[in-house]
Amino acid sequence: MTVVRIAAAGLALLLAAACTAPAPPRGEASTAGTVCAPPQGAPGPETVTTIDVIEQAYFCILGTYYSGATLDARSLLTAGFVALTQELNRNGRDLPEATMPALTGDRKADWTAFEAVYRKVTDQVPGLRDKLAIVTLEAIVAGLGDDHAGWTHDVKRPPDYYDGDGYGLGLQANVDDSQADGNLGVTLAPLFVTTVLGGAAQAAGLRAGDIIESINGSAPFIGGQATPAINALYPQYPEARPVKLRLLRQSTGRRWSVALQPGLAQRDLAALQVVRSKLLDDDVAYVRMTGFAPDSADRVLRAISRLRKGRTLSGVVLDLRGNSGGSPTEATRLLSAFVHGKVTAYHCTVDGTCATSRTDDTLELLGLPLTVLTDRSCASACEHFSSAVKDLRIGRLVGTRTAGVISGPAQAYLLSNNTLLSFPAQHHLGPNHEVIDRIGVPPDHYVPLTPKDAAAGRDPALTKALTLLHK
Repeated sequence: MTVVRIAAAGLALLLAAACTAPAPPRGEASTAGTVCAPPQGAPGPETVTTIDVIEQAYFCILGTYYSGATLDARSLLTAGFVALTQELNRNGRDLPEATMPALTGDRKADWTAFEAVYRKVTDQVPGLRDKLAIVTLEAIVAGLGDDHAGWTHDVKRPPDYYDGDGYGLGLQANVDDSQADGNLGVTLAPLFVTTVLGGAAQAAGLRAGDIIESINGSAPFIGGQATPAINALYPQYPEARPVKLRLLRQSTGRRWSVALQPGLAQRDLAALQVVRSKLLDDDVAYVRMTGFAPDSADRVLRAISRLRKGRTLSGVVLDLRGNSGGSPTEATRLLSAFVHGKVTAYHCTVDGTCATSRTDDTLELLGLPLTVLTDRSCASACEHFSSAVKDLRIGRLVGTRTAGVISGPAQAYLLSNNTLLSFPAQHHLGPNHEVIDRIGVPPDHYVPLTPKDAAAGRDPALTKALTLLHK
């Protein structure tokens, strides 16, 4: 999770969970008298971020975060001060007083020292005070290095933006926006277009399978390692500059350049559905699920039931490619239709005390063979589901390794300026007590998509899944 790439649907899900779930232990009170607690309803209008808000967030993390009790708080304050000085430098306002105070490891004393220097610095640049507070708090949260930690504050978007419009260049590549935003180490060359969604990419005549050789003049891969240039494929709001791509179409050998202007491209409504289904080979239920949203497990089961009427199914292909996660409860519920009497995951505190997620054995078993399609965009609750399928031998995974973005279920906490701080109070382990975060779940059958496959409209992972079901 990042500060500026949190989708509204994901934020709504987080808020819903925070407002209905029992509150975890409250964090340490800050010296300002504020405490860390989940929101009780939708937050009010956002107000200015101040040093007092930063203080509240700091003590909230130390008192409630998964490893807050053992965390060296100096690392967070150092990260915040680095961001503060970098922002001063960007604005040409570096100050002699902007020197990191000596920190001793005493959390409250270190905060007092940090706050004193912070106030001395920001009092000299009042015009930058708001921005300095924002970058400092962002850096403190980022200092956790946790993919489910974030601070959600006002995100500026185009006036006509609404979720589902698909703001961007109108294409999807084999490196998605979550990987481009901080997980580039899992990507493999070459970079190529997997889907043309519309907008600028469609108008420029791009096709699936086109290889992207450069982005704004920079190579997407150097020595086999992905570069930050890939980030430009997924511009943030309201980016106005065109993105220049150098492309190769392997089928013809043509090389050409285009400049794609970011904008809103209306997507096909069917493509926006969380659950889509169809019958394959007359006896296989194919269900594509793009997120573990509320009620999505039941929607998958209803889809399979509809496809099952009047015929005998030989199995189910559940396509979780591009599934960014959602509710772990929905993951466990869907697993419960394939197996009973099992632990699907463990959620553990830093001292090793673990709570279990168990199957709901009141749910009727489907009694059908299962194959699951995964890729590097399958994250969070999607990885909860995939690891359970693999560990519990419910079915077989086909495709590529999952994202490795599953530190633990995030809990939202309301700060005094009506912004949301979120992070896990527990960490996720798979059914075999294995760590999945940063590692991902490897498939049983490794079947990557290639540029030639994409250009020809072939889906080798789906072909392999059908072969397995028909053996």
